[in-house]
Amino acid sequence: MAFTSQHLYFDDVQVGQEWESLGRTVTEADIVNFAGVSGDFNPIHVDHAYAKETVFRMPIAHGLLVLSMSSGLGLHHPPMRTLAFLELREWQFKRPVFIGDTLHVRVKVLEKMPRPQGRRGHIAWQRQVINQEGKVVQEGITVTLVEARVPPPAEASVAPAEEQPAVPEESAATEPTPPSDAATA
Repeated sequence: MAFTSQHLYFDDVQVGQEWESLGRTVTEADIVNFAGVSGDFNPIHVDHAYAKETVFRMPIAHGLLVLSMSSGLGLHHPPMRTLAFLELREWQFKRPVFIGDTLHVRVKVLEKMPRPQGRRGHIAWQRQVINQEGKVVQEGITVTLVEARVPPPAEASVAPAEEQPAVPEESAATEPTPPSDAATA
């Protein structure tokens, strides 16, 4: 997907602005598919009989699955011209997420750091993953590299041409004569 006119530039957001995503319900298929992709088949995630004997009493979603889902949920809230994910800071896994939980993401711009050449900048975002009960299940700070508006090029100033001494036409047209072979014999 290419960026559209709806995608925001680094310059379009301000520190303190907040957004909230739509919700997404975690399914057992999500958990099984993530186990397959990640190779994390810990029984706390995929074995109902085992999970029933734990403090959670049922399987829980992988913490990294929920983090990945939060990335997708936040993709359009706000829709940014993100070029790269740079950093994950102080991420906390606060509560378990169960099959059937509906999650949404709340994001807030914490800091903006323009890059020296002005074509992009870093944005630090506070991200919270919130369940259907309004409880924060994960939170932390992400830093992304975002495209900036490139200022229009300044009109090229035309410097006056330096005066060149006039070259007589006849000397400009004459070529030096190469040495004759007789002189070298």
